Amino acid sequence: MQFLNQVIIVLLVALSSCCTGTYDDTVKIAISREKSNESNTKYADWLLRYDPSIEYSIMYSLGIDSALSVLSVSDGLLLTGGEDVYPEYYGKIEDTNRCGTFNLYRDSLEMALIKMAIDLNIPIFGVCRGEQILNIFSGGTLYIDIPDDYDTTVKHRLPGYVRVKHNVKLVKGSQLRKICNGIKSGDVVSNHHQGIEKLGNGLIISAYSDDGLPEAIEWDKNQSHPYLMAVQWHPETMDTLDNLSAPLAKSFLMAATEFSKNKH
Repeated sequence: MQFLNQVIIVLLVALSSCCTGTYDDTVKIAISREKSNESNTKYADWLLRYDPSIEYSIMYSLGIDSALSVLSVSDGLLLTGGEDVYPEYYGKIEDTNRCGTFNLYRDSLEMALIKMAIDLNIPIFGVCRGEQILNIFSGGTLYIDIPDDYDTTVKHRLPGYVRVKHNVKLVKGSQLRKICNGIKSGDVVSNHHQGIEKLGNGLIISAYSDDGLPEAIEWDKNQSHPYLMAVQWHPETMDTLDNLSAPLAKSFLMAATEFSKNKH
């Protein structure tokens, strides 16, 4: 019933625009959460570098029902970095004490946002935790703690959540490699202790770190949803012109713009 109500809202907005002959063509992006506080708009600033005309809304400061109403008239969903997803979502509740901090409200909020975005074909981009929760939503699992569970010499995070750089290799034929100007590899900014273990349904891996851990995912080409992509690294903290940052924002915004045009 709740989802039906959201669809009705979208249809009423579209019908109103058609009847008046006018519509708002501003691209609207729903951002799941910003950094430690909503005044630190690092993710929004990353997108605004490449399209200053977009409007954005922070979903975390809203109740779930209100957030879904905002998403229903948005053109893209950006899932951002943050706390560990509660491991009960992927069948590892017994490992809770090996995780970091949790935010159960955020888990519920983002799961609901992902479901609506997929149902309405809204473009989705995920960063770090955003990649992980998309994988979980699709039926995948995570390594609870990379240093304990995965034999690697690659540093994915330093003590105290200090960011570190490491190399990633982009998969040939992937959408990611195509939008990143065909580059085969590059250094990224990393800050995570969990990672994809079992891949979710309908997803493919589009980049790996040198130790074989998945670093990016996207929809399998056979999926009907038009745009879903996520990376484990933090493009919002990287250089403005970096081949593993700028093209990601531009690609997501292009998909959102196309969605907005088609919607009207």
